[in-house]
Amino acid sequence: MRTDSSPGTLPAREHLPAGDAGTPVLDVVIPVYNEEKDLQPCVLRLHEHLKRTFPYAFRITIADNASTDTTPLVSRRLEAEIPEVKAFRLEQKGRGRALRTVWSASDAPILAYMDVDLSTDLNALLPLVAPLISGHSDLAIGSRLARSSRVVRGPKREFISRAYNLILRGSLQARFSDAQCGFKAIRRDVAQVLLPLVEDTGWFFDTEMLVIAERAGLRIHEVPVDWVDDPDSTVHIVKTATEDLKGVWRVGKALASGSLPLDRITRPFGDDPRDREIQDVPKGLARQLVGFCVVGGLSTLFYLVLYSAFRQFGGSQIANALALLVSAVANTAANRRLTFGVRGRGGAVRHQAQGLVVFGIGLALTSGSLAALNAASSDPAHSTELAVLIAANLAATVLRFLLFRAWVFPDRDDDQPRSTVVATRTPSSPTYSSQQPYAPLPQRPTAHHQYATAPQSPYETTEFRAGEAAEQRSWRDATVQLQPVRPTDTDPRNS
Repeated sequence: MRTDSSPGTLPAREHLPAGDAGTPVLDVVIPVYNEEKDLQPCVLRLHEHLKRTFPYAFRITIADNASTDTTPLVSRRLEAEIPEVKAFRLEQKGRGRALRTVWSASDAPILAYMDVDLSTDLNALLPLVAPLISGHSDLAIGSRLARSSRVVRGPKREFISRAYNLILRGSLQARFSDAQCGFKAIRRDVAQVLLPLVEDTGWFFDTEMLVIAERAGLRIHEVPVDWVDDPDSTVHIVKTATEDLKGVWRVGKALASGSLPLDRITRPFGDDPRDREIQDVPKGLARQLVGFCVVGGLSTLFYLVLYSAFRQFGGSQIANALALLVSAVANTAANRRLTFGVRGRGGAVRHQAQGLVVFGIGLALTSGSLAALNAASSDPAHSTELAVLIAANLAATVLRFLLFRAWVFPDRDDDQPRSTVVATRTPSSPTYSSQQPYAPLPQRPTAHHQYATAPQSPYETTEFRAGEAAEQRSWRDATVQLQPVRPTDTDPRNS
């Protein structure tokens, strides 16, 4: 599949408009399990902070996943007392399951979550969601490992956190600094296509979501946070670490095999509207040229090494043909994966066959150059042979790139239907499936269009099993209008 130059299913990011609709701009989810003591102080503190500092309408959603104490009673009481608080009940445990279910049912354009202990300073909340509202970023995460972050926690947790992030960098080439900080946000349009690709329902949910988003080229914004460890945390460190390592292996295997359809969530290159007005510019040309040059340089070195080795056992023509054949197969495979972003095994044989045709053209050029050299000199020096071959290969390289781009790996986005992927899950065994199409996202209107108000529906306390939310509630396609709300307008203390 094409991933680098494909426009993907996500439109270009744009600033969320401000309007007069009643739909909240931000939905902050608090996943809880047996948190009867901490839940009410957390919600009251978060609600007061948002009323005082957040300039848009908001919602706080309590995601109770299978609590067995009085947490459900506390949730319903808070929902009854505070208009901006909603309660949500799931009958199965798992932080990832709770976030996926509530985010999938929410109508807010910005979705966030934080841990109930409020270990993260709430002053980082507005900087967390601001890049998503403005259209600058797709996801945002709080980082306890940023240089300017201030963190208070024991050496054991500090070591585990840093070791885990080193594992992610070494195994999955992750570039984000803190995968497990319970302080993240995502745009709703991104969540719509990203969440079906995330399998984990527990603590590895965050990491898997971030790795897939990063590999797909989505923009992740990091916010340094001040963080104080909760000494009463109920997280089982050894069990969580084991499950995380299993998740790293599973995701790494999926990325290596190309089974993850990353092109489903790519953004178009260039979010500036002026870039979209430029016509007849090949998509991804600059990036492909850089990739092709890098692969070509390495292939040339590989070819020269092979030629020098084969030359010890045969004539120049035989050595040239064998070196070209081996390096051509490697070059086609490398360009297929790295330059033109084709993943998976589909079409690999056809691409190699076409690559061999291109190899034949290169062989004709280089063999012709050697023949001309031998005709001019009966016993040319080895260095002269190499110089002639380098010049011939440079000429063949230009032709090879043009043939690769126009014939072997053409951009078929406009004349071939896209493959569609949707995840169908059961609570016990989440899997990927391609049986039903996942509706593509509509292009968000530009600033001069009139924004329509999304239809309203009650957001009541609901009890059902995880996995049913995606079937019972559908995403709304209309872009919502956002109403700035100033604390001074609604706070009775100011009247």
